[in-house]
Amino acid sequence: MLRRVQEIEIERKFRAPPQEVWDVYTDHAGWSTWAGFGKSWLEVAGAPDRNGTGAVRGFSSAGVRVFEEVLEFEAPKRMTYRVVRGAGPMENHLGEVIFEPDGAGTRLTWRCRFDSKVPGLGPLMRLFVAWIFRRALDGLERHSFPG
Repeated sequence: MLRRVQEIEIERKFRAPPQEVWDVYTDHAGWSTWAGFGKSWLEVAGAPDRNGTGAVRGFSSAGVRVFEEVLEFEAPKRMTYRVVRGAGPMENHLGEVIFEPDGAGTRLTWRCRFDSKVPGLGPLMRLFVAWIFRRALDGLERHSFPG
């Protein structure tokens, strides 16, 4: 439980096809309207898709700024990213988001792993990051794909 490497996996089903969920989720600047944790923006555009590989998205909440770089962008199936600045007591944060057909809808799986810089703090950080992921997906569902 006090291990340094922390892993999280959150799964959510949406009543919309993968392309629609992908389009909203990967509009990085659009997170401000639904994620529920402050301001978001596209710091650096990716190529060839502005939200794709090489893009750097920024988030700001309560004076904390975090920047994530998109590493892989396989529309509308999979995106990977890493935190490049502002991770606080975390390091080596790598994330993956998978969009799979589920009947007429989508099963989204969001996972990440990170190391705790502070011994023993990892489990608490894991709970906090999982809460952030769940809150963001709740907002995505409420705002973009209400039941």
